[in-house]
Amino acid sequence: MAVARGLAGRLGAGIRSIPELRFALTSWTLATAVAVFLVLLPLVAIFIGLFGEPSDTWRHLASTVLRDYVVNSIVLIMGVGGLTLLFGISSAWLVTACEFPLRRTFEWALVLPLAIPTYIIAYTYAELFAHTGPIQALLHLVLDPAATIHLRTGLMSLWGVTVMMALVLYPYVYLITRASFLKQTGGVLETARILGKSPWASFFQVALPMARPGVVAGVTLVLMEVLNEYGAVQYFGVPTFTTGIFRAWFSLGDADAAIRLSGCLLVFVFALIVLERAQRGRARFDEGRGGRPPPSRFELRGWKAAGALAACGLPVLLGFLLPVFQLLAWAGTTAPDFLDRAFLVLALNSFGLALAAAASAVGVALLIVYTVRLHPTPLHRLAERVSVLGYSIPGAVIAVGILIPFIQVDRWIDGLAGRMLGISTGLLLTGTLVALLYAYVVRFLAVALNPVESGFKRLCGNLDEMSRSLGASPTRTLWRVNLPLLRGTLLSAGLLVFVDVLKELPLTLILRPFDFDTLATKAFQLASDEMVAQSAHPALLIILAGTFPVITLSRLIARNRS
Repeated sequence: MAVARGLAGRLGAGIRSIPELRFALTSWTLATAVAVFLVLLPLVAIFIGLFGEPSDTWRHLASTVLRDYVVNSIVLIMGVGGLTLLFGISSAWLVTACEFPLRRTFEWALVLPLAIPTYIIAYTYAELFAHTGPIQALLHLVLDPAATIHLRTGLMSLWGVTVMMALVLYPYVYLITRASFLKQTGGVLETARILGKSPWASFFQVALPMARPGVVAGVTLVLMEVLNEYGAVQYFGVPTFTTGIFRAWFSLGDADAAIRLSGCLLVFVFALIVLERAQRGRARFDEGRGGRPPPSRFELRGWKAAGALAACGLPVLLGFLLPVFQLLAWAGTTAPDFLDRAFLVLALNSFGLALAAAASAVGVALLIVYTVRLHPTPLHRLAERVSVLGYSIPGAVIAVGILIPFIQVDRWIDGLAGRMLGISTGLLLTGTLVALLYAYVVRFLAVALNPVESGFKRLCGNLDEMSRSLGASPTRTLWRVNLPLLRGTLLSAGLLVFVDVLKELPLTLILRPFDFDTLATKAFQLASDEMVAQSAHPALLIILAGTFPVITLSRLIARNRS
């Protein structure tokens, strides 16, 4: 017995010596543990569902269309990734390191396509290239009508949707790469110039290798959005994992097939995460200037300036100006029939839901980050890191992962009410706004958490210690000291979540209550029903809501130049 007690004592001492297991059980840590558990619940539900007996529907899908899902996803990843690298890196270098006409305008204009959801630009271009569209009318003047038909057919294909995605997703690469270029040491680029390096030689041999981690991080975000996309691929008739999940859940009514397709999609997602982490290693996203002034820009003249104008202007023209002008034209012709009480209700539904989701996501992010600030142990930091996994997971997968446990809980409550009270409660969670808000928080928590974490890092830790030494509790310190100083940061985080919720389509389509529409679902439904002109009003409202934040983000990055 004494030996056993001695071993137990040494074992306990060993466990206590492991820092990862040290944590204080307080109301903050308990609330954070619950929040992280709820964020990870959809992933856990998908993982557990993979161990069940496969259904006949899954066997049929695996033998017929699974190969198409895999091939199309790989082609989209490679195609969109390559085009966004081309557009994003070249434009970022030109506006950062070169001087040419309209450069200052392009600094923020190149971010504008990010405000347009992929499904909106997809059906806009599909209608532009339609037989009665304006582009086809112009092409008929110089080309044979049969050739224009082939052009329309080529657009409504895998390669067409690849170009559509690249036109609105390249700003992810542009923003992060431009930030990396802006923060690089001026002395290095000046040395390259003194040694006689041209702008492009300095780019390929100096700037791009230093910015590689940021470039890869940007393209990884792009590829996450590609895997999450549903509206554009569905409209163009390209089968992918997201369209397969919708088909398995809604058309075939097979939860097992939807779960297994979600599991396959998660393999792609985690492979991207692992590759991004592996290539980054210990590399930093930028190299600080160390107090040196930024390098002077290369002056471009003549045909070089014209080439820079074309390289920066083409993505803005095709990715923002052309589709927005077409949407405005459609909106002008359909305004008397569409702008009514129903549209006002639609807008209120969308903005109210987005505001609630933004407030919830910021609240959860504040809870997690403040808990880590109070108890900065490795275990709490790990909880903070895993809580942002939802942003990497496609919306369709999160929706399926939420429906599975919610349906089980609803069945359990209904059975319990039937046995005890003799009544049926029906669906209390599934198909409600509660489920939809929960899904938004899981999906976009990272969007709120990263700004909140950065805001706390800028606060002096002595403020908390002084408040606590005066007898204030952690809650009172947060309310009276931290929140007033973080007001701008919290508003910015909420605005980012607000815009993302307005644009989100696959998650909303699966989880929304019956007969409840948002601007995104209404625009997509109208376009799918060949009422593209009527879809212009909700589409423009989404774009307008997303334009101001992306311009503000671009200008904040530009301040690093000063």
